[in-house]
Amino acid sequence: MLLIITAIGAVLRLFHLEFPHRLIFDETYYVKDAYSVFKFGYERSWPENADKAFNAGDPSVIESTPEYVVHPPLGKWLIGAGIHLFGADDSFGWRFSVAIIGTLTIFLMGFIAWKLFRSAFFACVAAGLLSIDGEHFVHSRTSLLDIILMAFVLLAFAFIVLDREFVTKRLEKWAKAPPSSPPAEAAATSSARDRRSSRRGDPINFGPRLGVRPWLIAAGISLGLAMGVKWSGLYALAAFGILVVAWDVHSRHRAGVVHPWLGMFIRDSVPAFLKLVPVAVLTYVVTWTGWIRSDDAWDRQWAAENTGWWQALPDWLQWLPSLAHYHYTAYSFHVDLDSEHPYMSNPWGWIVQWRPTSFFYESPDRGSMGCAVDHCSSAITSVGNPVIWGLAPIAVLIALVAWIIRRDVRAGVILAGLAATWLPWFAYQERTIFTFYTIVMVPFVVLAFTYCLTLLWGRVPSSAAVVSDPAGFFDSAPNPRGPIFAGRGTRIPWSLFGRRMTVGLILVAAIMAFAYFWPIYTGEVIPFDAWNDRMWNVTWR
Repeated sequence: MLLIITAIGAVLRLFHLEFPHRLIFDETYYVKDAYSVFKFGYERSWPENADKAFNAGDPSVIESTPEYVVHPPLGKWLIGAGIHLFGADDSFGWRFSVAIIGTLTIFLMGFIAWKLFRSAFFACVAAGLLSIDGEHFVHSRTSLLDIILMAFVLLAFAFIVLDREFVTKRLEKWAKAPPSSPPAEAAATSSARDRRSSRRGDPINFGPRLGVRPWLIAAGISLGLAMGVKWSGLYALAAFGILVVAWDVHSRHRAGVVHPWLGMFIRDSVPAFLKLVPVAVLTYVVTWTGWIRSDDAWDRQWAAENTGWWQALPDWLQWLPSLAHYHYTAYSFHVDLDSEHPYMSNPWGWIVQWRPTSFFYESPDRGSMGCAVDHCSSAITSVGNPVIWGLAPIAVLIALVAWIIRRDVRAGVILAGLAATWLPWFAYQERTIFTFYTIVMVPFVVLAFTYCLTLLWGRVPSSAAVVSDPAGFFDSAPNPRGPIFAGRGTRIPWSLFGRRMTVGLILVAAIMAFAYFWPIYTGEVIPFDAWNDRMWNVTWR
């Protein structure tokens, strides 16, 4: 079912992907830069009105001088791969890479939901909800960097969940290891914790070292790739690093370690840091390989043209101070960006899609673009599915309560991902930012939403189902909810039947909302009144 949902998501994203056959919104930057990066290794300048020539399939107007850009190159390399595959004159190729990446994240979402909830049904629910979210759908059909950033952040999250399983299994094996044969009378009088301490020869019981932890290294690589798309991937690196620390402490506590915090600091902190942060930084630097290998890229010769301490560096490292200077100027640009924009928004409104971003809008008259009435609209608006986002604030609050009161690790994990992708933006109240940045937090909103659906679904009271839990997510929470049936003809309480019908109605409502908003997700030409009917909030216009 997960493969079928992913396949349906792919068809929806690739359907008429070439429309409109022109650069829309920030595609004017990223598509042209992607063409330049893939062809020359770095971004080159374009003349004024270059969009007209590029839309016509003529990228030869590109200039030979470098262009100053403020985002790392990896996302543009990936977009450029689609352009290289289909040609610069094919708008389908401009957007092909992001459509494939968006589709793959649907399957990845289902995988993560399975690990968190241990329910095949709710794994499919989470994947399905992501596939019909408007933010995710529109971004999957528009060549921007943000959905690529989201994909690498989500991949890193998946690797950290797998690392959790690895650590839990290792600590369980350690806890079950046979003791070192104490005398019979001593064994009879000692407590279980004393026996664990004795068999390890560790009087204060810090627990074992956790070894290589390959999934944590993979998470570091993924976070480095995320930063190689946009610097905001750094927020995820910081938040996920804290999450790893918290999980290590929790895992040691569950394994019976007497001092889990000290055990984490002494046994895990330095090795885990080295597997995550330096790996991410090294991966990030590798994403600049095209710029490093070039001679003419922007600021590439800055170190050679300016004197300083870097002159003591060997020739093969002269690119490093130039790259550092480039980053300094780009950071200054980001911090000082405060120009007015009609679609700028505040992070406070993101959780309810208060001010979604319009990517494309045209108002053809009768006879133009297939318009059959006096006035029509063709719009692509990055607004989330109203059912998902309308209930998102409630879902987040429920997850917060479940984490604090019930100590449900699943809720804490989801909130950690949401915090990594949302909270840092509150520090930029004066900066020009947009609601379409929420694409990176969409997966965690969907997970919070799905988590609440699992609570609403409930379980048959008489069920004694045993669910595999290799990651130890359910140590302090009830058994995972799912479609558990005790046999043919089983009767369930009417209250439970009503709760499950409510879950079904919510899912049907989300599907119907996606179908209703399809025209403004895809740029379909509809009467102006039909477009106006879909602007449910005056701030959406």
